[in-house]
Amino acid sequence: MASGRGEFQITPQLLLRAYAAGIFPMAETADDPTIHWMDPVRRGILPLDALHVPRSLVKTIRRRRFEMHVDRAFAAVVDACAEPAPGREETWINAEIRRLYLELYRMGHAHSVEAWEGDRLQGGLYGVSLGGAFFGESMFSRATDASKVSLVFLWDRLIRGGFTLLDTQFRNDHLARFGAVEIRRADYRERLARAIEEPATFYPPGAGTVESVLQSLSQTS
Repeated sequence: MASGRGEFQITPQLLLRAYAAGIFPMAETADDPTIHWMDPVRRGILPLDALHVPRSLVKTIRRRRFEMHVDRAFAAVVDACAEPAPGREETWINAEIRRLYLELYRMGHAHSVEAWEGDRLQGGLYGVSLGGAFFGESMFSRATDASKVSLVFLWDRLIRGGFTLLDTQFRNDHLARFGAVEIRRADYRERLARAIEEPATFYPPGAGTVESVLQSLSQTS
C-alpha cells in the first residue's frame, strides 16, 4: 500500500489510527515522496518482562557515561536516525514522515530517549505511544553503546509507566540480543488491541535515573 502527498494529506490522526490497526509507514529513500504502509506477516516485539541486558552494558550504565534525557531534542533524534550509517546507507525517513512524527511529538504521542555527553547528542531512539503500546521507530549511535543504553532506559520507563507492548516492527540481530522475538500478525494484533486500551504514562515518577534502571534490572534478573 502506498500514498503520496499528491493524493491526499496524511494527518497525524490518520497515522495514529494506522498504528492502532497494526500498520506503520515507511519510505523507500529520503528523496522518495511516497509513503508505503507496512503490515508485516511476522512482527517484532521486545517482551517487557524478558529484557536481556549484557553485563558489560550494565557496567556502562553504572559508570554513568551518558546523561540521559527524554524529549529534549526530538527533532534532532529523528534527523540523526535519518543520517546514513554503516550498514544503513539509505533512510526510510522522508520529509513527509519527519513532518508527521514532529506533529505527533507536539501532540504528546511521540517521544525520544537521548544519550548525551556534555552538549553532544551521542545516541538515542524515538517512537510512538498509544495507550499502553510503544512503537519503536528508529535508533542511532555516534558513540559506543549510546543507542543500547537508550533502549534500556526506554524499557525502564515503559514498565514503570504501565506499558504492556514494545513493538520493534522487525526483529534483527541487534534487537535479538536484548530478547526481541517475532510473533504472527494475528497474535500481534490481539496484543495490540489489549495494549492500546491500557492506561499508561511515558513520564512515570522515579523513571529516568540510573538508580531506577538498576532497580528494574535487579527485579527482572
